[in-house]
Amino acid sequence: MAGGDDRNPVIEVEGLRMAYGDVEVLRGVTLRAERGEVLALLGPNGAGKTTTMEILEGLRRRSGGSVTVLGCDPERADERWRGRIGIVLQSWRDHSRWLTGELVRHMARYHDHPKDPEEVLSDLGLAPLAGREVRTLSGGQRRRLDLALALVGDPELIFLDEPTTGLDPAARRQFHDLIAELSGKGVTVLITTHDLAEAERLANRVAILSGGQIAATGTMSEFAARARTALVRWVEDGDAREREVDDPAGLVVELHARLGGSVPGLEVRRQSLEETYLAVMGAGR
Repeated sequence: MAGGDDRNPVIEVEGLRMAYGDVEVLRGVTLRAERGEVLALLGPNGAGKTTTMEILEGLRRRSGGSVTVLGCDPERADERWRGRIGIVLQSWRDHSRWLTGELVRHMARYHDHPKDPEEVLSDLGLAPLAGREVRTLSGGQRRRLDLALALVGDPELIFLDEPTTGLDPAARRQFHDLIAELSGKGVTVLITTHDLAEAERLANRVAILSGGQIAATGTMSEFAARARTALVRWVEDGDAREREVDDPAGLVVELHARLGGSVPGLEVRRQSLEETYLAVMGAGR
């Protein structure tokens, strides 16, 4: 599908609040995702990531704030709206005795304009497994089936809640490639993950949820600029040297001038997303 109005954000959240009795889980979350964007929502356990996702999916009523997803308030959305989204949960009730292909074909019947189930099975490498019961699938195969069930309705927006938990490295890489392909076709993806390397590889932007609020949001380059520092290593007079600086380009120019040409052993390493994440979380305490 991946159509809609490209001028409007797919997800727009302002001042989202969620309280359970006296416990306030979300305290004014503001979030935005554009069409075709992969947005990663990061945060420690208990930060409210899954609660945020459930509110956006229309599975949980919020305490306050405004939420618009695909132009609708999820609390008032109808079945036609639900057909425009796909959801991959951390875990759900297993359809263990269904045949893999039969389950995908069955789910396709709930949508007005589904994708061809056989094409979905083929694209996700499930065609050879179509005649097998779901309970016989490996963890990686089951995760691919979860994605097939989310994709068969041809959604414009996909929610992925810790989608690669328990996958082996090969299955994880394959899953990453699938997400990148979907984004390239204009599908918007909101993903929660504890894996910072995964977020760095997949996401166009990252939002860090801490203390019930968005502590920081931005692209990878914007996070690098936020942290600012970079480690510059080089060799001078036979000795290995290093310096942490805000302006690595300036130091490199200085070294070129001082050493009269190329700089032996030059290496510039910017902060990783993990280092930036830890810095943001530390600043928020």
